[in-house]
Amino acid sequence: MSQRVRFNLIGLGNIGRNLLDVLEQRRAQVLADYGLDFVLVGAADSSGAAFDAAGLDAAAVRDLKLARRGVSAYPGAGHPGMSGLALARAVEADVLVDASPTNLRDGEPGLSCTRYALQAGQHVVAANKGPLVLHYAELMQAAQQTGRRVLFSGTVAGGLPTVNIGVRDLAGCGVTRVEGIFNGTTNYILTRMEQEGIAYEQALEGAQAAGIAEPDPTLDVDGWDAANKLVIIANSVLRRPTVLADLQVEGIRGVTRETQQAAAAEGKVIKLIALAEQCGDPAKRDYTLSVRPTALERDHPLARTGLWDMGVVYHTDYMGIISAVIEEKVPVPTSAAVLRDMINLYQA
Repeated sequence: MSQRVRFNLIGLGNIGRNLLDVLEQRRAQVLADYGLDFVLVGAADSSGAAFDAAGLDAAAVRDLKLARRGVSAYPGAGHPGMSGLALARAVEADVLVDASPTNLRDGEPGLSCTRYALQAGQHVVAANKGPLVLHYAELMQAAQQTGRRVLFSGTVAGGLPTVNIGVRDLAGCGVTRVEGIFNGTTNYILTRMEQEGIAYEQALEGAQAAGIAEPDPTLDVDGWDAANKLVIIANSVLRRPTVLADLQVEGIRGVTRETQQAAAAEGKVIKLIALAEQCGDPAKRDYTLSVRPTALERDHPLARTGLWDMGVVYHTDYMGIISAVIEEKVPVPTSAAVLRDMINLYQA
């Protein structure tokens, strides 16, 4: 017996488009392994939306995007100018997938779409960090009230199951310290500076040429992308109500070859580390939270990460120290993490 799962997809950038490709490639195996048949009933991008209660051709939507056309051009089902929220209201679904761009000013358009989906009794899978960073407690409460789930393992370090390790696999123990390299762009820059002896500016240009740094790299290099992800970890794994203002944040613009060489002379490597460290009474769940360039001993698991790596280290009271690293050269693992969450919604 298979279960038909209807989903709306908000956002068709790299993550959303690649999700459709992964789904097409893995559809038969997902059906065989989990009994789940995911049917795209609606999709929205900056051009508008397309929807069909009987199901859209996910490969056709993917191919429209590859041809640099908007989803509103979908034959017979496209609606130019239709917003993601209007789409969510127009077609009934079981799951909302939010792959819209992260907006840290007001969380839109993902926030309104997520609120509506939960009110309508739909599960939510998020690749978009904005609503979670700005309104985590509200969204989790709404999910609890409606008996739905919000999963977001793709929001922290792409395909690395950072959130899943902390929430699911460390259940029952206390996390005393979290160290993470949550931003691949800064790790690429710092690694090239260290290994090739080049300046920050040249390494940044290389990251932009490789397509992993935006033309305006502020969110990455000033530490705010990593900070957003640490806010999500603090709320979900550490269960500490946290906002960005609770963090001390410093980026990598001040890291020079000289500072790297000084660290190397002491047997250390500089990485941009997101850190949560328990302080005071463990029962109060209080942690000091920061993102800053940090000199790590060379045998530290995160010191050994390479150009394309991200990673996390969990220090616990009863489960020891657990480390995980991912090599992620392209955004596809993040899209695969979205599919992982979609599947996990329906697993016991």
